[in-house]
Amino acid sequence: MKSILTKIKQWTIIHQSDIILLIGVILISLLSFAMGYIVAKEQEKEPLKIEFKSHEFTEAVVRIYEFAASDTNILYSYIRTDS
Repeated sequence: MKSILTKIKQWTIIHQSDIILLIGVILISLLSFAMGYIVAKEQEKEPLKIEFKSHEFTEAVVRIYEFAASDTNILYSYIRTDS
Protein backbone atom coordinates (compact mmCIF):
# COMPACT_ATOMS: atom_id res chain seq x y z
CA MET A 1 0.00 0.00 0.00
CA LYS A 2 2.82 2.40 0.77
CA SER A 3 4.35 1.87 -2.64
CA ILE A 4 1.16 2.95 -4.41
CA LEU A 5 0.88 6.11 -2.29
CA THR A 6 4.52 7.00 -2.87
CA LYS A 7 4.09 6.48 -6.63
CA ILE A 8 1.06 8.78 -6.64
CA LYS A 9 2.93 11.38 -4.60
CA GLN A 10 5.94 11.24 -6.92
CA TRP A 11 3.70 11.50 -9.99
CA THR A 12 1.94 14.58 -8.60
CA ILE A 13 5.27 16.21 -7.76
CA ILE A 14 6.59 15.55 -11.27
CA HIS A 15 3.43 16.82 -13.01
CA GLN A 16 2.61 19.63 -10.57
CA SER A 17 2.76 22.42 -13.15
CA ASP A 18 0.49 20.53 -15.56
CA ILE A 19 -2.03 19.83 -12.80
CA ILE A 20 -2.09 23.50 -11.80
CA LEU A 21 -2.55 24.53 -15.45
CA LEU A 22 -5.43 22.07 -15.87
CA ILE A 23 -7.16 23.32 -12.73
CA GLY A 24 -6.71 26.92 -13.90
CA VAL A 25 -8.21 26.21 -17.33
CA ILE A 26 -11.20 24.43 -15.77
CA LEU A 27 -11.81 27.29 -13.31
CA ILE A 28 -11.60 29.94 -16.04
CA SER A 29 -13.98 27.93 -18.24
CA LEU A 30 -16.51 27.58 -15.44
CA LEU A 31 -16.24 31.27 -14.58
CA SER A 32 -16.74 32.28 -18.22
CA PHE A 33 -19.78 30.06 -18.56
CA ALA A 34 -21.30 31.40 -15.35
CA MET A 35 -20.76 35.02 -16.40
CA GLY A 36 -22.32 34.37 -19.82
CA TYR A 37 -25.28 32.64 -18.21
CA ILE A 38 -25.86 35.55 -15.82
CA VAL A 39 -25.61 38.14 -18.61
CA ALA A 40 -28.02 36.15 -20.80
CA LYS A 41 -30.54 35.93 -17.96
CA GLU A 42 -30.43 39.71 -17.53
CA GLN A 43 -30.99 40.31 -21.24
CA GLU A 44 -34.05 38.12 -21.69
CA LYS A 45 -35.84 39.27 -24.81
CA GLU A 46 -39.30 38.54 -26.05
CA PRO A 47 -39.19 35.85 -28.75
CA LEU A 48 -39.63 36.94 -32.35
CA LYS A 49 -43.15 36.31 -33.62
CA ILE A 50 -43.91 35.97 -37.32
CA GLU A 51 -47.57 36.43 -38.12
CA PHE A 52 -49.19 36.04 -41.51
CA LYS A 53 -52.47 34.91 -42.95
CA SER A 54 -52.60 31.52 -44.62
CA HIS A 55 -53.65 32.90 -48.02
CA GLU A 56 -50.67 35.30 -48.02
CA PHE A 57 -48.35 32.33 -47.53
CA THR A 58 -50.01 30.38 -50.34
CA GLU A 59 -49.73 33.35 -52.70
CA ALA A 60 -46.03 33.70 -51.88
CA VAL A 61 -45.41 30.03 -52.61
CA VAL A 62 -47.28 30.32 -55.92
CA ARG A 63 -45.13 33.32 -56.88
CA ILE A 64 -41.97 31.35 -56.09
CA TYR A 65 -43.12 28.47 -58.31
CA GLU A 66 -44.02 30.89 -61.11
CA PHE A 67 -40.58 32.49 -60.88
CA ALA A 68 -38.80 29.12 -60.91
CA ALA A 69 -40.84 27.95 -63.90
CA SER A 70 -40.18 31.11 -65.89
CA ASP A 71 -36.49 31.16 -64.95
CA THR A 72 -35.68 27.60 -66.00
CA ASN A 73 -38.26 27.19 -68.80
CA ILE A 74 -39.65 24.10 -67.05
CA LEU A 75 -43.37 23.62 -66.65
CA TYR A 76 -44.43 23.17 -63.04
CA SER A 77 -47.92 22.17 -62.04
CA TYR A 78 -49.25 23.56 -58.80
CA ILE A 79 -52.53 24.30 -57.12
CA ARG A 80 -53.43 27.93 -57.39
CA THR A 81 -55.85 29.34 -54.88
CA ASP A 82 -57.34 32.63 -55.86
CA SER A 83 -59.07 34.38 -53.00
